[in-house]
Amino acid sequence: MDWNLRTCSRKGHVTYAPEESRYRDKLEAHTPLGDAWRCLRCGAYVLGEPHGSGRADDAPVLLRGKALRSAFILRLLAIERWVRGLVLTLLAIAVFRLKSSQVSLQELFSRDVSALRPFFRQVHFNISDSATIKSIQHVLHTKSSTLTVVGVGLLVYGLLQVLEGIGLWSLRRWGEYVAVVGTTLFIPLEVYELTETITWLKIVVLLVNIAAVVYLLVSKRLFGLRGGYRAYEASLNEESLLEVEHSSAA
Repeated sequence: MDWNLRTCSRKGHVTYAPEESRYRDKLEAHTPLGDAWRCLRCGAYVLGEPHGSGRADDAPVLLRGKALRSAFILRLLAIERWVRGLVLTLLAIAVFRLKSSQVSLQELFSRDVSALRPFFRQVHFNISDSATIKSIQHVLHTKSSTLTVVGVGLLVYGLLQVLEGIGLWSLRRWGEYVAVVGTTLFIPLEVYELTETITWLKIVVLLVNIAAVVYLLVSKRLFGLRGGYRAYEASLNEESLLEVEHSSAA
């Protein structure tokens, strides 16, 4: 798949007129229909005035090539976070409803998420085998006053997953920080889940989350790694010039 063409077809081309003649001459073309400018993303010539102009260093930084694939990965992670947040929120609601119900947590949760049962069956997830659910039940049966604490904790963590998803989907740096912290906090729970039963889904989820943490830390230079935020900003500024160089040399 040509990610650049795919994105231009959805969002439109981006043209830019650099002040430096060595770049401008290669990006501009004169045609019988008028001047045309090369798109910085896909390299196609577009008739009409450029969308922007100025120094090559100030050219817009576009998602292209590896950056587009990176954005695709982050948005897949965002969807996974939203699904997880939905499950945790439903579980929190089930805990709150236990205050006025005599049914077990599995029965109440299973009844409330009946619409998601086909999905759970497809991924071979059995809530009855969850070590986390069993631990919550043990706590609830031991001391009923912990219902509110457990419910609030699940709700807060579910909302954190939703917040992670928003940050990752919008490709914000704060979202990357929240995703790393939230995912790291969740890894011990996933390891604990494996102590009860081992399934391919749990193993895959654990490996994906570990890989996501490492990927975000290294590629986004979080928490001071590889020069930290300043080095990351410098790399973005360098990429803006590379956009012009790449397009003019295409």
